[in-house]
This record gives sequence, C-alpha cells and structure tokens, in this order.
Amino acid sequence: MTSSPHSAALAFLQTSSLPMLMQEEIERLIMTGELPVGSRINESELSQRFNTSRGPIREALRALEEAGLVRNEKNRGVFVREIAFEEADEIYELREALEEIIGRRVALAIQPDAIERLRAMLEAMRSAALAQDVEQYAQLNLQFHEILLDTAGSRKLTETYKRLVKELHLFRMRALDSGGGLRVSADEHSHIVEAIASGNPDAAGLALRQHVADSRARMHKAFGRTDKPITALTSHPHQKEV
Repeated sequence: MTSSPHSAALAFLQTSSLPMLMQEEIERLIMTGELPVGSRINESELSQRFNTSRGPIREALRALEEAGLVRNEKNRGVFVREIAFEEADEIYELREALEEIIGRRVALAIQPDAIERLRAMLEAMRSAALAQDVEQYAQLNLQFHEILLDTAGSRKLTETYKRLVKELHLFRMRALDSGGGLRVSADEHSHIVEAIASGNPDAAGLALRQHVADSRARMHKAFGRTDKPITALTSHPHQKEV
C-alpha cells in the first residue's frame, strides 16, 4: 500500500522538525544547569531520555555548536562550552550597545498593557530576590528582556542579542548570586520600566545600557577581578545617569 502525498509530507515534517525539537530540549538542559558548563554530553543517554535515535541528537548538537553553546572535541565528544572571562567581558561590552538600541526602540513602541506586564514581572522578580531563588530570578530576568526584545521589533537585533545572552547565561547567574546582586538587579529593572514608561528614548536607552554595565561590574566582582570594566558610560563623564 503506497502512502498518500499528505502522509508523506507529514512524515517529512515530523522528521525534519525533530532535530529542532531536540535542540530546544538540550538547550533548555544547558540553560537550567542540568547539563553543567564543561560537562560531556552523552548522546546515548539523551536518545534514551527523549525516546529517539541518535541522528536527531547529533543534528541538534551541530546546531548548538554553531550557536556557541557546545564544542566538539575530536575523539573525545561534545561538551557544554566554557567561556573564558575575557570573552564574556567582550560580550558584555557588545550587549551594552545593543541594550541601548533596544531601550530606545521600546520607549517609542511599547503599549500601556505591555508596561503593566513588565510591572507585574517586577513584583515576581522582587519575590524571587527576597527568597534568594537565583534560578527563578534568572528565568524571570530572561523573560523580562525577551518582552523588551519582542517590542523592539527587529529580527536581526533579536538574532544577535539572543546568541549573546545565551552565551552569558551561566556567567550572569554566578554574578547575580554574589554581593546582593539579586536585590540590586531588581531595583535596576524597576528603573528600566519607569524610564521606558516615560516614553523618552534617550532615558530608556541609557537605563538599559547602565543596567548591563552594572551587571558587567558584578561579573568582575564575582570572578575576583579588580580591574574596572571600561564602558562608553564611564568614558563620557558629562553623561548623566537617569
């Protein structure tokens, strides 16, 4: 019995989308820390866990390698990528510029209902900060910035930003967990929302850029670096903090 064109197309769709689904699942394991930085990824275990063959797992790992989340070592296997401090610092510098662009775009485009969503998220972030729930806070933090990114409405900006954020995720979690970082970060997000709600693109852009600069400084502290990160904000003393 021959299959119909419809069933053949459905089978192709299911096969072609499986590696993407596996990529999303493995990425989730990395971002939540279930697959820690530096750990070896066992293809056999993943195929059993997700009840699939190794083919989709391998395709997913190749995509994650291109995304900068894993590395493939010849004759050793695939490992969750470790990012050196210097590389993380460079990424933070790029994020400062991107966040300023996002803030300016969001201040001009955001609607009142979205501002209320952000304020509701702030309350959840404050609760997580009080409970010292780093994982919960980190997830809310990602969601907060995704709302801003969606509101900014730029496909290329979204692609570039998301890659940088994923690479920095584990560094940010460590920095948040030191020196009162959760409480301070929650206050910074409150300042961002008010700057955006003002409708002033300059204020919103600077508030987001300052937030990333402060996060970068916390990373320096968490890693015991005494050198102060150089930013556009510190190099222009005439600029006022909003």
